[in-house]
Amino acid sequence: MISEREVSKLGNFDQFITLRDIQSAQRRINHFVKWTPLVQNRDLSDGLGVNLYLKLETFQRTGAFKVRGAFNKMLCLAEHERDLVAVSGGKHGQAVACAARELNLRALILMPESTPGNYLEATRRYGAKVLLTDTMTGAFSEVRRYEADGWTYIHPFDDPLVIAGQGTIGLEILEDLPEVTDVVVSIGGGGLAGGVATVLKTHKPSVRIWGVETAGAESMARALAAGRVVKLPAVTSVARTLGAPAVSETTLALAQKYLEGVTVVTDAEAIDALFVLLEQAKVLTEPAASCTLAAVRRLRSHFSRESNVVLILCGGNLAIDDLCQYSVNTVWPCNTTLAAVAAG
Repeated sequence: MISEREVSKLGNFDQFITLRDIQSAQRRINHFVKWTPLVQNRDLSDGLGVNLYLKLETFQRTGAFKVRGAFNKMLCLAEHERDLVAVSGGKHGQAVACAARELNLRALILMPESTPGNYLEATRRYGAKVLLTDTMTGAFSEVRRYEADGWTYIHPFDDPLVIAGQGTIGLEILEDLPEVTDVVVSIGGGGLAGGVATVLKTHKPSVRIWGVETAGAESMARALAAGRVVKLPAVTSVARTLGAPAVSETTLALAQKYLEGVTVVTDAEAIDALFVLLEQAKVLTEPAASCTLAAVRRLRSHFSRESNVVLILCGGNLAIDDLCQYSVNTVWPCNTTLAAVAAG
């Protein structure tokens, strides 16, 4: 049980989302999502000088964590809310499409033209209609028209039910690794980080939560620096699924309350880490997930041999064409050893 002193240190987190909300979400979505593996990797641990664990949301349905929030939101809809619209750069669209098909709902996904082809194809395979817009900002603008026509908007991160669904990852981490000391999580709009942090900081306030973004998609880092939501003029990172043009007031407040900070890594660092994970852990991720390993390299001075550090590998829906392109352009050769990468 969290102490009164610890509550006072955290502030009034009940105004955002509570542990009870996330526990309810876990019970609600239990039959629809997977409890994903949490595994320690000895090679990565030895190379970085920590006890490093991988939370493999790459093995989740649709290949990413987003189905947790999508199912939790949809299972709470009223009977008349059967026409759904969502905005996505990839993972959220697939999640909404998958959940809608299973729950016999109709889904329309607004996606920017820059969305990788494999995301578009997968979203359509799940039965959703896809409408392309010029940019992610354009997609967020277009969704208002559908809301006005009576469609129910499933927001990718600025929704307490979506955040609660994503937060169930934190419950699984605590169950599988009670001795966790640090969690490293990538940030798009901030719903995943906010939900997971709510669980961990409520149950075990000593756990440190480290956010990660890539340069060109650093909307949370800029918001934290400014003390307010900042809208990016454009999202230029190859980690396109981190491409929220702005975080929300809620996710910013959760980050301000719970995160140690946000580390911004380069695309090159994220891609290097992608190949290290593929070689050392035999796990194929996308840059939006591998950036967490790149961040640990930068944050090494904050950890020790006794640290139990969890990387949330949020998704692995990487197109083969992109993987091949990364292989051609990456700064490091594909057979780079972790020791070399860790040494910097």
